[in-house]
Formats: sequence, structure tokens, C-alpha cells
Amino acid sequence: MSCSTLLDQSLQLGFAKKWTSVSLRPRTSTCCTCQERSTLEPKKKGDRESRGEKNRSVTEDKSLISRSRISQQDSLPPLVGALKASAEKNAASFHFPGHNRGRAAPSSLTQLIGLRPFIHDLPELPELDNLFSPEGPILEAQMQAAKLFGSSETWFLVGGTTCGIQAAIMATCSPGEHIVLPRNSHISAISAMVLSGAIPKYIMPGYDCKWDIAGGVTPSQVGKAIKELEMDGKKPAAVFITSPTYHGICSNLSEISQLCHAYGIPVIVDEAHGAHLGFHPQMPHSALKQGADLVVQSTHKVLCSLTQSSMLHMSGNIVDRDRICRCLQTLQSTSPSYLLLASLDAARAQLAENPGTVFNKALELAIEASTLIKKIPGISVLDLASFNEFPAIDPLRLTLGFWSLGLSGYEADDILDRDHGVISELVGTQSITFAINLGTCREHNQRLVSGLKKLPTSSLHSKTTEKRVESREHAPFNDICISLNPRDAFFANKRSVSVRESLGKVCGELICPYPPGIPVMIPGEIITERALNYLLDVRRKGAVVTGASDSHLSSIVICDV
Repeated sequence: MSCSTLLDQSLQLGFAKKWTSVSLRPRTSTCCTCQERSTLEPKKKGDRESRGEKNRSVTEDKSLISRSRISQQDSLPPLVGALKASAEKNAASFHFPGHNRGRAAPSSLTQLIGLRPFIHDLPELPELDNLFSPEGPILEAQMQAAKLFGSSETWFLVGGTTCGIQAAIMATCSPGEHIVLPRNSHISAISAMVLSGAIPKYIMPGYDCKWDIAGGVTPSQVGKAIKELEMDGKKPAAVFITSPTYHGICSNLSEISQLCHAYGIPVIVDEAHGAHLGFHPQMPHSALKQGADLVVQSTHKVLCSLTQSSMLHMSGNIVDRDRICRCLQTLQSTSPSYLLLASLDAARAQLAENPGTVFNKALELAIEASTLIKKIPGISVLDLASFNEFPAIDPLRLTLGFWSLGLSGYEADDILDRDHGVISELVGTQSITFAINLGTCREHNQRLVSGLKKLPTSSLHSKTTEKRVESREHAPFNDICISLNPRDAFFANKRSVSVRESLGKVCGELICPYPPGIPVMIPGEIITERALNYLLDVRRKGAVVTGASDSHLSSIVICDV
């Protein structure tokens, strides 16, 4: 059965997937390492369907759930099992949410995803535990996650890795204290400095102008930043590292951790794109394995939990765990989604079944695709030759350059999407990044390679590489000058001025191409011509620029100082 056929069937069958009537073990397939899908087909409801028909539909769905192929609760992950049992209760529900276990679910959405998400969309009932003071299935699920990932304690997050990064920085940095971090950190680190009052000590990451890609951080750069603060009589409260980067470039976290711990400084790692690392001998070691103190992972990226669900892991005893709990209670919703929480538990269980081999197929497909693509004239494949000061690149990320074809990343991506139905993860000025995961199949690999082979004939452009490369001699944020720290800039009075009038002024808004969500301008920094030209250039080439009050960038908000 082809991947497209499976996809069509899954759309017909609705959401009904992992929570009740499916095995958590990946199914062997000649095409995809997809999960087994339920055969529950949601009833199609017209706009005038009576309440009685809708209630009968809910009852029928619950009946099917109770006849699940998995009959024993103990065979399910703890939180998944608790959610299943709670949903199966014949309860007279006088609690939120208002759809009342699916009885009042909007028909337009049930036609799309079925009723099961609503049936299992439950509030903080006693049997489901409490996220902020867990004593039951949430606690057990988090403990099992900690054991699998190698942490001393793990917290489930329903606000994504953004929430975890904010909590990690708030838990280690007090107002006025310094944090060492790369200038190409995700916007969540900037918002964390606004929340915590921490003052940045930026490291300028390695940068390849040909690819227009920033790399990781070296131990010597971290050491230099710490010593420069020492010379001013200061000590950083934390060091923050992004590893791997969105493009899969990994920093040497072992040496960075050893260096920081010699000073008694905790290491926070944004491992949003690396929850899978360490689960195969061909993959780089995880941040926890390399000695990091706080690690935040997007479990929904390469692993298989629902979007917006992440984990925060702690190791060692440098960081106050009670302060982490207080920060999480401040930042997380008081009405967490149990679907998101259960998906974290399910993703952990899926990985725990075969932790050493679960990525065999994905790695095989990634290597296969990379080998075939390298044979295509005019297309470059990112490897460590461009960033040889770093120990590894995630083998499940394929970053391709098209300058030899006279194509920007945006142009190549548009052709692949429009003509071949190939959708990438990340598009840049010079490159496209494709993410391989547990759901990747050979048919899609072949479609990608086939589309790439046709790019030269699809290109009608005659622009040369040299002109593009000359305009990328330095990273757009290499010459930054900080006038205000992020928190003071956030609360400063502001006004809007024309783009050209903004040069030399203090930026009042956070502006970045997205993805990857790396800011080119940060509140409190002096607006430079290089950064401004970069933003205007990438926007003209097709990038989506976020954070600016004027999405066309004809004006910019500045701090009125």
C-alpha cells in the first residue's frame, strides 16, 4: 500500500489513532514506518443534525472505544491508560469543557477529526492527576520519561519548548544577572530575558556565507565570554546553548559543560530539534549525556507527540528544582490539555519499546536520500566541511543548496511544492532543509529525489552565485550594539518611524524571518544598515518576517529614548 493511499485512508478515518484502539509498536511496512490506524470512521453530520443523533454518535464512539483491542489498562502508558479509563466512565458530566465529552462537539470539526479527540478532551479530574502537583499518572509518566532520557527529573510541557526555555532561564537568572548565549538563539530565549530581567552576553556563532547559515558555539567562545564578564567583576548566572541548530549542527556540549561546571555555572540547552539524539549509535550524543543541567526538547518534532507538547529535563544538582516548579506554574496553563500530556506519555512509550533500533529505517532513508542527491549536478548537500569546528550534524536533517542552479532556497522550494508536492521543513535564502522522521517513507524519498533531478530544467533564472555570496560576507547580526537590555527595551516608550529613519535608533520590536525564528533585530539593539538590508532582502525573496508591527517593513518601531 502506498503512502498516499495510507494518507487518504487516514483522512477518511479521522483522528482515531493512538489513544485507545491501537498498538504503540510501529507497524512493519514496505513503505512507511507509520503507526497502526484505527478503523473507526466518524459519522458525517449535517448542519441540521438533531441533538439526539449527536448523542447517539457519542455513545457509539464510546462503545467502540470500550471494545478496544487493548483490553488491559496496564498495557497502556500510565497517563494514556488513565485518560482511556476516565473517558469510558458513564458519567453525568457537569464540568468543562463545554463540548461535554463530545456531545456538543462542532460538526464541522468532527467531520474532520472524529469524536474521539473530544471524548478524551477532559479537564483535571481527580483520576487524571494535576500537572503542577502530580501524584498519580502524570508523576508516573514523567518518571518513566526521566528514566528513558537519562534525567534526574522530567517535566511535561503543554506550552512547547518556548515555555521550557523561559522556565529554565527564569529559574537560573535573576534580574540584572548575565546569561551567556549565542546571538542566533530562538526568540523564546529573548522573551525569557524580558521575563527574567537577565542581561545577555552574546556569542557570535560561526557563519557560512555561501549557505547563509549560522553554526553552533565552541567551548573557546564560551570560555572567552565568561572571562570577559570576569574582567568586569561579573559571573554569568547561566550559559545557554542551542544544539542541534535547526539545520542539525551540534556543538561540543561535553567540553562546554565541563568548562561551565568548573565555574559552578549551569548549562541550559535548547535541544528542541534533538529529542531523538542518542537513540542510535550513528546519532550524536544527547545534551543530557554530555552533562547539560537543563535540557528542553520538542518531543513533537522528530518524535511523535502532538504539536505544542515538549519536555524539560534536569540533571545534576546545580539548579534549584523547586524554582523550576514555580516558574513552570507561572508560565504554563492552569487548564492543560490532557491530549497533549497523554501524547507525551505515548511518544515516550513508543520510543521505549525499541530505543536502540526505532530509528533504523529513518536513518536508512536519510542516508539513501543523501547519497542519491549528491549525484545530482548543481545541488549541494550541507556537511561538516562547512562547519568543521563542530563534532556532528544530525543525520536526519538534509540541507540542500541551489546556488549553482541560479536558484534561491525560496525559488527551489516553490518549484518542489508546486510541481512535485514536496513540502520542506525550513527554507532559507540559499538552502532548503528537509526533516526525516519515523513517518518518512521510501515513496516520499523517491518523490523528493525525482523533483530535485528536474530542478535544473525547471529553472528559468540566469542569476549568478557570486553576486549572492558577495552580499553574505557576514552574519546579519555580527555588528550588534546593545543600548538597552531586552527587558528595559520591552517596557520603554516607543514610536514608529520610516525604515530609513530608523537607522542608528534603538530597536523597539523583535523582528525575525520565520522559520527558523532567529531574530535579526532585538529590542534594545541599535538598528544597523546590514541587518536592515538583510531583512528587506529575505522578505523580497519570499521569507515571512514576523514580529514587526508593519509586516511590509516600510516602518519600524523604535524605543523613544
